[in-house]
Amino acid sequence: MIRQLAWSYVLLVTVAIAAFTVPVAFTLNAQIYGDAVNTARREAETAALLLASGDTRSLNALVDAYERQTPGQIDVLEPQAESTVWDDEGLKLTVPAKTPDGTVVGAIRLSYPDGPITERLWQIWGFRAALAVGVLILAAFLGLWLARRVTRPLRELNAMAGRLRDGDLSARAEETGPPETRTLARTLNNATETIGTLVGSQRAFIGDASHQLRTPLTALRLSLDNVADGVDDPVVREDVDMATAEVVRMSRLVNGLLALARAEADVPHPEPVQVLDVVAERFTAWRAAADERSISLLSEGFDIRVLATPGHLEQVLDNVLSNALEVSPDGATILVRTTRPGLVEVLDAGPGLPEADRARAFDRFWRGQGLTGKGGSGLGLAIVKQLVTDDGGAVSLEASSSGGLCVRIRLAPASPTSGGSR
Repeated sequence: MIRQLAWSYVLLVTVAIAAFTVPVAFTLNAQIYGDAVNTARREAETAALLLASGDTRSLNALVDAYERQTPGQIDVLEPQAESTVWDDEGLKLTVPAKTPDGTVVGAIRLSYPDGPITERLWQIWGFRAALAVGVLILAAFLGLWLARRVTRPLRELNAMAGRLRDGDLSARAEETGPPETRTLARTLNNATETIGTLVGSQRAFIGDASHQLRTPLTALRLSLDNVADGVDDPVVREDVDMATAEVVRMSRLVNGLLALARAEADVPHPEPVQVLDVVAERFTAWRAAADERSISLLSEGFDIRVLATPGHLEQVLDNVLSNALEVSPDGATILVRTTRPGLVEVLDAGPGLPEADRARAFDRFWRGQGLTGKGGSGLGLAIVKQLVTDDGGAVSLEASSSGGLCVRIRLAPASPTSGGSR
């Protein structure tokens, strides 16, 4: 838009210059050629008067002086009619020499080349062209400045819209500029405030409901455990075990909702994080669960640094490793690979996912075969996406070369340092 406004301004100035210059060009050309003819005619008429009077001495002096001072030439001819001719050689003006009684005794022909006239025209129009170019350059800079000044409120509104797109509901636009822009900014600010209030209420409700449900679910599970301890009937015991499993699943779901609500409510403050240090720490936390099934946890790549809110990368890896452990067979290998710039990949040995399912895997409560275990809540990857997006990154699922799934996490690099494989 800035370029279009600047070019429009330059185009208007160009049209204005052309509208004033083209008519002046024809007038100026005609004036210069007319002045040349009039000057030549005066000289030729003076010479004709001297020729008619018989003053040969004065005529010769005039001819010599004219030819010394100008590129023109004066010739004395036999009696001829008056004529004015422009040809390739320039101007040829013929004036008859008449005595007082009207007798034509000869003629004066003045020849003047058009080179000096053309050179003068080039000088005049060269100066005008340079002046026009200077005016257009000045108009371009002035148009660019005016366009940026006019569109500044729109750029601020666009920046605010970008922040809203990234989930920053605290974004506000400065109410400046013309009345229409101020009205639009005020409307957007009010709408954003309303949306922020609604979203905040929804998050608070989810968090409060999840928190309040934890206590009765815990009490229900304890009651079921007590019932299971006092029941000898296998059928009843099986029913109690099924109910206990459902309570456990509901507890995981409630915990996932609470974690998601907290992730959405957090205000991100990304800081430099050493990725392999976090990977090693999370491997230590998950090593026992992996060893129970003889699953190997390996990492390789560069010791990169990324920008992440403290605790976010840990939660992301916990969710991804939990899913990888649930879907990988016994004795498999889970690989965490780090590459520049800011890319972390987690590869499992599970059954993988079709492309259509990979596109839906980050939806809340979606549980695909091979992605989460039987006890999964369907919120793990939703939490991962929320945390990574809050830190200005992106996460995607790709097919692994080993046949499993590759979780690709890309975060903004922060002063990366070189490192070897590990």
